[in-house]
Amino acid sequence: MKGVLRRLRAGLGLGVIWAGGGAFVGGMVELVSNLFPSLPLGFIDMWIPTLAVPGFIGGVIFAGVLGVVARNRRFDELSMGGMTAIGVGGGVVLAGAMMLLGAGPLILLPATVLSGVGAALSLGLARLAEREERRSLDGDVDAVGLSPDDARRLLE
Repeated sequence: MKGVLRRLRAGLGLGVIWAGGGAFVGGMVELVSNLFPSLPLGFIDMWIPTLAVPGFIGGVIFAGVLGVVARNRRFDELSMGGMTAIGVGGGVVLAGAMMLLGAGPLILLPATVLSGVGAALSLGLARLAEREERRSLDGDVDAVGLSPDDARRLLE
């Protein structure tokens, strides 16, 4: 049961991170729309929630797919292209669902691009965090008195 709760928490956390990314992009679009009112961006007045909500859903979908595809693998074993492709696929599914709910077909391009970018950034951040964790563990292992080779073997 703990494993299920941990995966659920991780999926919700990734959804929140993706929602933050969507909110950031929405804020930038809103800023450009307000600075340059002649641009055709005024058809939506609330860009931040418009992009944050699908970002959250896309992040949760990506986390679920990642949990199935990358089961029992470290982040450095995953390919950036593969994760980006999974993100793009999730973006297509998300855009399809949004079109069924009434969104126009123009949603397909931003949903797929933003999902692919989000997947690539998620993997990059996870690799960075994993590296930092290993560095901190290296110091802990040194305190025990293991050689660097033994420490590497333990951490792999």
